[in-house]
Amino acid sequence: MKLNSRATRLTALALVLLCSTAMARDLDQDEALALRRDGVILPLEQVLQQAMDRYPGAKLLEVELEEKHDVYIYEVELLTVEGVARELHLKADTGELVKDKED
Repeated sequence: MKLNSRATRLTALALVLLCSTAMARDLDQDEALALRRDGVILPLEQVLQQAMDRYPGAKLLEVELEEKHDVYIYEVELLTVEGVARELHLKADTGELVKDKED
């Protein structure tokens, strides 16, 4: 019985570790500035303009830079003129739209 309990705990730990590596990692301001300086990602202003062009008149609520599976993503939250919150994910290196969903 003890072995079974230990095996269960080890399996649970392995699942937690696996899930945590699959999640996105938020980057801080210093990391973002270094990536921009090194030409790895586009300037926030450029990508943000693409997001705002999709929803003219929208208000910016929040922007985050994340890394997931070695891909940098700008996560942009907007409030449209219709009062709908939108979450857009754009590749930070190209500005390509990856996701646009109602939040």
